[in-house]
Amino acid sequence: MAVRAIRGATQVDADERDQVLEATAELVREVLTRNDLAPDDLISAVLTATPDLVSEFPAYAARIAGLADVPLLSATEIAVPGAMPRVIRLLAHVETDLPRGSVRHVYLRGAAGLRTDLNH
Repeated sequence: MAVRAIRGATQVDADERDQVLEATAELVREVLTRNDLAPDDLISAVLTATPDLVSEFPAYAARIAGLADVPLLSATEIAVPGAMPRVIRLLAHVETDLPRGSVRHVYLRGAAGLRTDLNH
């Protein structure tokens, strides 16, 4: 079994707690589903938010979305001028038999524009 990293991102319409909770939960579910993973397959995850999102910790949202015993960390993305606003990003470290080329990275909502090279 290998350790793989899976990336993902989503965008919310506004800095509202319910939107951050919902969008983060959706992102976590999609990463697990698209890669045929269970929460037990996750080693850890880092979740970031752009500086304009302060209504809730993305890691808390992931925790209530089912990652109860996975080590999680929330952080703030650097404030790059012109960067896409209101984005939550995920970097998950997982144990899987998937070859690196078969890992499905997940970009949802407006964040799909961050990775136009991926088939969303």
